[in-house]
Amino acid sequence: MSFEAAVHAQAIDLCKLSLEMTEAAGSGHPTTAMSLSHVVTVLLYHTMRWSPEYPDYPTSDRLVLSAGHAVPVVYAAACKLGVMVGKDPDNRRPLTMDDAKTLRLQGSVLDGHPNPMEGFPFFDAATGSLGQGLSVACGLAEADRLDDRTRVIYCIIGDGESREGQVAEALDYMAERRLRSVVPIFNCNGYGQAGRVSPQQGPDRLSEKLRAYGLDVLVIDGHDPKAIRSAFEKAREIASASEGNPLAIVARTVKGWGAPSMQGNGWHGKPPSHQALERARAELDERRGELTSALSSADSFAIQPPPEATMPAAGVGEVPNMDQAMKQLDMTSLRQAGSLATRRAYGLALRAMGKPMPQVVVLDADVSNSTFAETFAKDAALASRFLECKIAEQHMVSMGVGLSAAGKVPFVSSFAKFITRAYDQIEMAINSGANLKIVGSHSGITLAADGPSQMGLPDVSWFRSFTTMRDHRGNPGCYVLQPSDAYSAYALTQVMAEYEGCCYMRTQRPDVEFLYSAEDVFNLGGFEVLNEGRDICICASGYMVHEANKAIELLDKAAIQATLVDMYSLPFDTDKLMDLIAANGGYVISLEDNYGGALGSAIAEAIAENGDGFTLKQMHVRHIPSSARTADEVLKQCRLTADDLVATVKEVLQVV
Repeated sequence: MSFEAAVHAQAIDLCKLSLEMTEAAGSGHPTTAMSLSHVVTVLLYHTMRWSPEYPDYPTSDRLVLSAGHAVPVVYAAACKLGVMVGKDPDNRRPLTMDDAKTLRLQGSVLDGHPNPMEGFPFFDAATGSLGQGLSVACGLAEADRLDDRTRVIYCIIGDGESREGQVAEALDYMAERRLRSVVPIFNCNGYGQAGRVSPQQGPDRLSEKLRAYGLDVLVIDGHDPKAIRSAFEKAREIASASEGNPLAIVARTVKGWGAPSMQGNGWHGKPPSHQALERARAELDERRGELTSALSSADSFAIQPPPEATMPAAGVGEVPNMDQAMKQLDMTSLRQAGSLATRRAYGLALRAMGKPMPQVVVLDADVSNSTFAETFAKDAALASRFLECKIAEQHMVSMGVGLSAAGKVPFVSSFAKFITRAYDQIEMAINSGANLKIVGSHSGITLAADGPSQMGLPDVSWFRSFTTMRDHRGNPGCYVLQPSDAYSAYALTQVMAEYEGCCYMRTQRPDVEFLYSAEDVFNLGGFEVLNEGRDICICASGYMVHEANKAIELLDKAAIQATLVDMYSLPFDTDKLMDLIAANGGYVISLEDNYGGALGSAIAEAIAENGDGFTLKQMHVRHIPSSARTADEVLKQCRLTADDLVATVKEVLQVV
């Protein structure tokens, strides 16, 4: 039997099953799936080194489906191959043909778009929000370089999707880093959702762009089995080479291949039913007769197993505390000075964790000398685990997802303001169950002179929304951490590294005085009482803890005894905080250096759920700030100084 006939036969089976799956679901994208039927057949049945019994085996070749809506064709193959599925790695089962009809059904492992956390471990990341897959593939490849693995990472990208700016970021990065093990496959079927793709995304123009980026390009007929096999053989040859450019494959395909009645515009996301489905089936059967005359009953496919995996390197020793780390780097004079910026403590913590925690990888977006992530990179023994992504925050975050899927603990950092560019990517990372650590430096208004274009102000509100839900592990979707001094920033960086799940930490530009010591312990969900009073509770976060500390002294002089709480974590221990507020007459003020919907709102929700008659006054940034020469000036501009806090306390307590 010929290879071509076998591929055509299998591709047609996958097309028919994709149609049946989406018809049963009442939704989905069968025509996109059909355009990839031959590519997926050659990949899964012939080219990739992997095991259906162990779909997430560490040395297996990987497939990232950036065009996530095409997933029915992969599910179809997985059902035919009996790929093992299940959320619990110790309690998986093989897929069956009956499972194909559960596509998009509640409780099914066959989610509407790829998501490993729903029990389909063949994939490494949730995809479907277009443009992100190639960055994930780059992250997987970088992890393989660090671990000396020889996997090939295939990534299927739609032609319309290729206009997404993040795809350009990823291409730029993989060309710069010569990531030859990443094989982008552009599915050029000519149609998007609303109509034909732009000629700018056509196969010829796309090929020119890819070459301009510095990639070699093969343009193939995406329904020619021999051409597909030859292209993948070339890709593996390049992946194992010690030099040269990465290879991109541009596949000319037909949306709705094999069923002329379903080709052209109008079928995107629209499964056929009744007569339309029967007609499509008949057309595919007719096509099968034309293309498989040399087919015998024997199965000529042989999936190549992955090489045996070895255990990753273990950690060596304990992480030193901040005093020890400063001594090692001859920074004791800074300790004696009594103040240090939280951003600098973050860099110091990264460096201290580097050797004891070999799984930690650090990424930055061309601001490492401001975030102080460069402190990690300056250690020659750690430099290979620092990845400079340049000004490409979206790519950086999705790369972190790929690194996490490969067992790394990625820390991604930039200015808090610039992290906002990657909100979609962060949400997809949380959906993926990625063990991602995000650090936004220069947060809040105390950046002062640079003005609002550089200030992270809505970040706490956005990230806080994930503290109100639970991820697939049953934990908060994301912890939001706001250390108030260097010791807490240092400790919380280590806490993030040891926790499995997504965390976001804000750091600030100005130096701040020490409030804690190396002996103090910080926990996710915790807070710290810095001053105990009885009249009112002041809940502050980050830099504002210092402003509140100043106010405590002023309030003492006015015979007002206030409790000061360092709310360094969202979510927090609600019951414990409610008890504190109750012990202070039921009066509470929240103080933060960002827009609303953040700490104050979290406290308000806790009070509402508690049901007691507490009084809350929120103090936060209420207008777009302008530049100012100093932090004090911009705090005054936003009415968030210690004096403003004292006035607010007196107003709440109705003290003249």
